Amino acid sequence: MDWAPASAVRWLFASEHGASDRLIPRWIFLRALGCIYFSAFFSLVFQVRGLIGPEGILPANEYLQAVAHSFGHFSRLWFAPTLLWFSSGSPMLTALCWVGMVASLLAVFNVWPRGMLVICFTCFLSLVSAAEDFSGYQSDGMLLEAGFIALFFAPLGFRPGWGAARPPSRASLFLLQWEWFRIYFESGVVKIASGDPEWRRMTAMDEYYQNGPLPTWIGWYVQHLPHWFHAATTYATLALELGLVWMLFLPRRWRIVCFFIVMPWQIGIILTANYTFLNYLVLALSFLLLDDRFLLHFFPRRWKKSLLHPGRRQVRPVCPRPPPIPSREMLPRNPAKRPGPRTAMCTIGQRSSVHSSPR
Repeated sequence: MDWAPASAVRWLFASEHGASDRLIPRWIFLRALGCIYFSAFFSLVFQVRGLIGPEGILPANEYLQAVAHSFGHFSRLWFAPTLLWFSSGSPMLTALCWVGMVASLLAVFNVWPRGMLVICFTCFLSLVSAAEDFSGYQSDGMLLEAGFIALFFAPLGFRPGWGAARPPSRASLFLLQWEWFRIYFESGVVKIASGDPEWRRMTAMDEYYQNGPLPTWIGWYVQHLPHWFHAATTYATLALELGLVWMLFLPRRWRIVCFFIVMPWQIGIILTANYTFLNYLVLALSFLLLDDRFLLHFFPRRWKKSLLHPGRRQVRPVCPRPPPIPSREMLPRNPAKRPGPRTAMCTIGQRSSVHSSPR
């Protein structure tokens, strides 16, 4: 590779030099991202008026008025980038949720994915920017980050299919992998840097399942397991978040091993005490550890053909039917005028072959 600055920039950002072996992971991640967006908008459509509506707990119009009073015309747009500057009434709030739901479903069905993700990102950013205390969660920020990077990660086109003609740029792929790494690693750093003695004594998980954000009925049973199980999961949590995630930077086989460690781990968190769609986002990002060569083993044969030979059409030989063999009564009496071997021309593309058959 030419490491001149211009060549390095093209290698990182140009789709022509993109990661052509990550088409399936990109396809899976974008479908999952559309589902996550849909869940976020579907949840908000029932709550947004009571949270930030004109009669809500923290009305968005009052918040935006305070921002406009404190900042200049352009500074306020940077501080609160939201479409609610045009209108912050209940119809506008509801419309943002419904438009976001429709766009996320179209993204799931791979209809103009980049355009639909732009709409999803704009609608979700508009709601989060005006939600004040209701949007101060890690999950909201991580979804916005992943959604913004996905704008450059998604293929162009109205129905791009696998997007083989436009592979994902290496920069966008790395930034999404980097977000996956940071979610894990920074969570582990916070556990140690916070000074909480429970993580050093390996007792942090003893009461976790009943104090989690969204405890489940499965978590109730896990809560009653013996202390050695909770101590083991505490140690495993720190080992995974501070150590195992570095396997992202190792060769391909190590990344595949890492995937099969973090995948069941996230499923276990979701089943016991999850953090809304943050776990699903981390689960979707983990597929970017894999490549097409590995995932092809799990796909039907007809999908494999479309991936291995994108855009190739199978050309069948077009052979005209040869004339019928004349009977003895039809043959002329003069042997010199009898027909010779009949010939059929068979063409495949620009090639031709001659097949002869005996009389």
